[in-house]
Amino acid sequence: MSRILLTGAAGFIGSHVHNALIAAGHEVVAVDVMLSAAHGPAAPVPEGVHRVDVRDGPALDHLLTGIDVVCHQAAVVGAGVSAQDAPAYASHNDFGTAVLLAAMDRARCRRLVLASSMVVYGEGCYRGERCGRADVGTRRREDLDRGMFEHRDPATGESLTWDSVPEDAPLRPRSLYAASKLAQENYARAWASATGSGVTALRYHNVYGDDMPRDTPYSGVAAIFRSALEAGRPPQVFEDGGQTRDFIHVHDIAAANVAAVEQPLPDFVPLNIASGRPITIGEVASILAAARGGPAPEVTGRYRPGDVRHIVADPERAGHAIGFTAQVDPVAGLSKFAFAPLRSAAATGAPLV
Repeated sequence: MSRILLTGAAGFIGSHVHNALIAAGHEVVAVDVMLSAAHGPAAPVPEGVHRVDVRDGPALDHLLTGIDVVCHQAAVVGAGVSAQDAPAYASHNDFGTAVLLAAMDRARCRRLVLASSMVVYGEGCYRGERCGRADVGTRRREDLDRGMFEHRDPATGESLTWDSVPEDAPLRPRSLYAASKLAQENYARAWASATGSGVTALRYHNVYGDDMPRDTPYSGVAAIFRSALEAGRPPQVFEDGGQTRDFIHVHDIAAANVAAVEQPLPDFVPLNIASGRPITIGEVASILAAARGGPAPEVTGRYRPGDVRHIVADPERAGHAIGFTAQVDPVAGLSKFAFAPLRSAAATGAPLV
C-alpha cells in the first residue's frame, strides 16, 4: 500500500482515480482547488477532499509529509478556446506543476504520476501507399473549403491515411492547452533528471464517462453530442465525420493511474493511455444518437482551420511498462454513456488567473 497525494481529486477524472486508488487499498490525501469551470458555481468540497491550490507551496509542504507517490491530475482543461485563456493555463497547469515539483523535492518524494494528454502530439501520424510515412503541416483553407479534409502528401498530392502514434513521435502542440500540457511534461522530465526521480506521464486520449462536464466550450465532443441529443437536437458533426480518434472510458483511465502508482518506473516515461480501438467522430455521434433514439447526426461540412484530422494511439508500451490494457470497448462504452449522469460546470471559459 502506498500513501498518495492526489491533486484534482474532485474533478471528472480525478474523482474516478480517487475511488480506484482507495478500492486498490491505497491511502489517499486528496486535494482540489474547486474551480467553477470544472465543478460549477459554489460547488461544495466533497467529503475527504482538502481545498488546496497546487500553487500554494507551504500548503503542499504540510500535505507531502510521508507521501510515497504524487498523482497529479489538477489542470485547467480544454482546447484553448480563446487566446485570453493562456494566462490561466500557464498559471494553473505550468506554474502549479513547478510549485508541486519543488515541494516534492523538499519532501524527498521521488515518484510522480502525471496526467498528460495526446494533445502534446498535435497532429497524428500519417502515411500514403506511395510515399510511406509522411510529415504533415496545417491543412490548406482552400482544400477545406472544397470539402477536401484529408491531409495530402505535399510532393505528390496523394491522400494520406492515419497511422498510429508512438510515444517517441514529435511533440508539436497546436493549442494553448496543449502547450501547457507539454510544458508540464518538460518540467517533470527536467525534475526527474535533476533529482533522480521517476515520472510516469500518462498521455490520455479522448476521455469520456460518468460525471463528465456538460456542454461547455471546454467539454469533450462526446458530452457535446450527448447534450444536443438530450435537448432534442441532432449532433452537429464537423467536416465529413471521418476524423479518427481513440475514445477511452474514464474507468480505464482510473485503472491506468492505479497501475502506474503500483509499477514504479525510472526516469521519465511517457505512455499512451488509449483503448487501441479507433473510431470516427461521425461514428461517435451515430452511436449516441442510436442509443437515445435519435435525432440522427447532421454532418455539416463546417470546419475549424486548426483542428487535428486524425490522431490514433499505439497503446502497446503501456501494456509492457505498467501492465495496463483498456477493458471498455468504445462502442459499448459510448452506448452506455448516452444515459450516464453528467456534471454541471460554468460555461464561462477558463478561470481568471
